[in-house]
Amino acid sequence: MPTRWDTFPVECRGGLVTNISPLQQGISNPGSARTLINFEPSIEGGYRRVQGYTQYDDDYVPPYGDPVVQASGQTGTTINIANIYEEPADGDTFTIDGVSGTYTIDAAGVSFNSTNKTATLTLTTSLDSSPADKAAITFSNTTSLIKGVIYYGGSVIAYRGGSLWSSDTIGWTKINVPSYGTVLTAGGAQTGTSFNVDGLTSVPQVGDTFSIAGIELVYTVTVLPTVTSGAATLTITPALASSPANNAAITFLSVDRSGGGKLRYDTLNFSGTQKIVCVDGQNKPFTYDGSTFVVLNDAPSDVISADHVAVFKNAVFFGEANYVAFTAPFDETNFNVASGAGVINITKDITGMRVFRDQLIIFSTNHIVSLQGSTVSDFTVKPITHDVGCIRPDTIQEVGGDIAFLGPDGIRLLTATQRIGDFGLAVASRPIQDKVRDLVSSNTSFCSCVVREKNQYRIFGYAASTTRANAKGIIGVQFADQTSEGMAWSQLEGIKAYVADSTQEENEVIVFAGSDGFVYLMETGNTFGGNDISAFYDTPYFSVTDPRLRKTFYKLTTYIDPEGAVTGQVTPKLDFDETNTIQPEPISLISDSNAASFYGSAVYGVSSYGGKLKYVFNHQIIGSGRTVSFQYLFEGTDPPFSLDAITLEYQNNDRQ
Repeated sequence: MPTRWDTFPVECRGGLVTNISPLQQGISNPGSARTLINFEPSIEGGYRRVQGYTQYDDDYVPPYGDPVVQASGQTGTTINIANIYEEPADGDTFTIDGVSGTYTIDAAGVSFNSTNKTATLTLTTSLDSSPADKAAITFSNTTSLIKGVIYYGGSVIAYRGGSLWSSDTIGWTKINVPSYGTVLTAGGAQTGTSFNVDGLTSVPQVGDTFSIAGIELVYTVTVLPTVTSGAATLTITPALASSPANNAAITFLSVDRSGGGKLRYDTLNFSGTQKIVCVDGQNKPFTYDGSTFVVLNDAPSDVISADHVAVFKNAVFFGEANYVAFTAPFDETNFNVASGAGVINITKDITGMRVFRDQLIIFSTNHIVSLQGSTVSDFTVKPITHDVGCIRPDTIQEVGGDIAFLGPDGIRLLTATQRIGDFGLAVASRPIQDKVRDLVSSNTSFCSCVVREKNQYRIFGYAASTTRANAKGIIGVQFADQTSEGMAWSQLEGIKAYVADSTQEENEVIVFAGSDGFVYLMETGNTFGGNDISAFYDTPYFSVTDPRLRKTFYKLTTYIDPEGAVTGQVTPKLDFDETNTIQPEPISLISDSNAASFYGSAVYGVSSYGGKLKYVFNHQIIGSGRTVSFQYLFEGTDPPFSLDAITLEYQNNDRQ
């Protein structure tokens, strides 16, 4: 009598599940995963290996602004520099325009003056020659954090080293340069630390730096001046190196943006010009329209050093501590109460704000409220919950019409219900609670983004001591709107992100950055910044039929939807991989050598042309047991592909 084989088909769906027993998972949800790293549950079906990331700009973001030599004629192993907003570190290296060599800061070799924006550096070697006054200093890349990335108007804005930079992929240009009009010296024969100027269209701020045509040194404003009819007397440091000529041109170099935390933003368009409005938790908010940088110098104390910002009902709302301050309608610079501005005390420190369905949702660590209304005359604050909040700023994102955020008990979804004014707040991450706990406990900072075309929410943990290869994150994919049960999960490994941003302009663009000085473009390429992508998928343990009945396994078929070559391996694991259980050897999963050739890797005269991609991988397997799991591993630089389904051919044996 011929041996009868049966087939056990499994569709790859359901995502990562770690909150039930292996046997229960294999019986009730065989298409889910025990391990799912660098695969994403796909809205098109299956588990798709994630795309890689590439450098957005080949140049690193400058770590200390654009410092310059302070005074000509310097020699020896000491150099004075100016226009530097954050303190360099011992061991940092730099070059000097017009001077040969690369120079290293000696141990205990930094004397930094945060008020004057100057530093005296002791070097390990003597200067090769005397640099010119205001010669550019270019520091090599460091491990200082990039504290903000924004994709806006076709360019990336990055916040690092007390300065803001913009790039359209070719080099970084500083944008925190004030525009105070055509400013000129008012009168000749000036000396000392008082300096008369005119031509001002607004008020210079403490910490601003500038140079004077024909005069050595860079100068810093140390006292807030009074401007009358465009004229002012600036209190400066250091004293004027010499007397400038009357009407000598004054060039403002930088606005002080040092000491800030993470850069957060929202977009506005009150006058026909789109702008971003940004806060960093330390400095005054600013707006930027792609060409003009404007600091909100008239902002009140409730707004200075705001941590959060949102544009709602044609006003800008700023969150600091437990206060929400808002501008007058249609004017981001007007904080006059008589014009419609105001302040609201929500009693708890704010961890985030998000506009959601004609309401402003305001999060704290242990409660959530909604701000409703249209103007100061009818704004009201209504509680959503007093038991749950967002414990980590920068984890709040809107995905698929709901708001995802990291709460004290996992990733939650704030959803609207059929009842008017009511919200759902279910924990969406229950299937992977242990993975969420691990992510929270092993990291000190978090950021997040969405991948709109994939209905994805991504959250990244950051710890300075964690290597790039070991940096972890979580992917949540929403398959059904307004329900936590509609989420499928997986893990990310190899993306070390401190800040991230995703923006939909003509196309969706996702950028992120950490501490290596570069900004990266997510969802591009087949590597993680030039490094191989390691992707893992472990199936549940299939009992197939009766979990106490021994089976002989004969054939495994893996169905893959490829975009190019596929190289990996699959390892069967019998009977929960128990000790003393003889396990089958790993099986190679490789596209046939005569399959289709791929642009960029094909060799003329060697590679085959006109072939077809391989979709079905058949493998004979040897082994018997009561349960079996298959561990898939893919490492390399292959293009993304999807694991669609697997089939297992087997024969039932006797009960033992």
